[in-house]
Amino acid sequence: MMSAAPGRRAAALLRGSQRVCLQCARSSPTAAPLLRSTTTTTTLLPRRTFAAEATAPSSPIPEQPTTTTTQPPPTPGPGPSPYRIKSALILTRPPLLTRLPTPFESSFYLYQKRLNERLVAPFRKDYYFKQDTAHDLEWRIKLKERHGVPAKDIGRYNPRGRMAWNDEVLVGSTASSPETLTEVLLKDAEVRVSEDGELIAPEEIVPVEKPMPRRTEADEKGDKTRLDRKLDETLYLVVKKGREGKWGFPMGQVETDEALHHTAKRALAEAAGVNMNTWVVGRVPVAHQVIEPEIEPETKKLVKRGDKIFYLKGRIMAGQADLTGNTQGLTEFRWLTQREMEKVLPRSVWESVKGMVELR
Repeated sequence: MMSAAPGRRAAALLRGSQRVCLQCARSSPTAAPLLRSTTTTTTLLPRRTFAAEATAPSSPIPEQPTTTTTQPPPTPGPGPSPYRIKSALILTRPPLLTRLPTPFESSFYLYQKRLNERLVAPFRKDYYFKQDTAHDLEWRIKLKERHGVPAKDIGRYNPRGRMAWNDEVLVGSTASSPETLTEVLLKDAEVRVSEDGELIAPEEIVPVEKPMPRRTEADEKGDKTRLDRKLDETLYLVVKKGREGKWGFPMGQVETDEALHHTAKRALAEAAGVNMNTWVVGRVPVAHQVIEPEIEPETKKLVKRGDKIFYLKGRIMAGQADLTGNTQGLTEFRWLTQREMEKVLPRSVWESVKGMVELR
């Protein structure tokens, strides 16, 4: 009963339709007798292969209406950058002298000299001076003036005597001051005996030439445009634009395809001339400053461009700055120390460069 159900359904379908596909009729064994009995009334459709479908003429495809698409207008390019890139050179003159020691350092150094005199072997004059010569006679005269102490710069201290333990410098003593030591060494350097072994009269003794003072003529006059001032400190070149302008460093705007150190060199030549032998220390900036642009709050329109300034470090080895014919409108220059520069530079500039400024 279950197997006959599909056959009855197929027969019912065939009776209700006068056009049956030949493939369907052949594939159903139950419907085949019915198809043979109704060949007069049923028209079998021929089987069509894929090749026949491909070769059969197809109906023409209706043309699609052409639509024209309009391109959007090109977007405008970005406006000018709100920042200008600039490069500045911090030109320096290094210290030429060591700084003066503090009173504590002077006392400590003198104490170390006395301690060393106690520990070393006794001085053997026979190794250096031939007996009864002019040099031997002069040595004995100066040794007597120093109360038997071979060293010249430790004061009246005998490292071999009963008071050798008392080698510390008392508070308030001037024995360790640089001025006192200089006078003692100059006095000891005077020649007391001639080459013939004769004593020289006190009025005929030629004094030794004193060394040049640490304070120069520029220090005495307060001339801040000269390089021979503050010899124990670092000097920095600062320039001023106009009478009411602010102090700053030689600076220039970076041109297209120009490196920062090239801009710094060009800005220095344009500002202070070419009569200086300088050297840019590296190609990496040592400081950076940003000046924000001015923008209209309502329209967001750029009113004034800002600046991004990169500071490079340089050294001067010879020459002097000359503002004659400069192209930046500069009217004045100075060589200032770290303390002096802090007082004249704008606060924003000083806060940007103070991290790379030497303490002296």
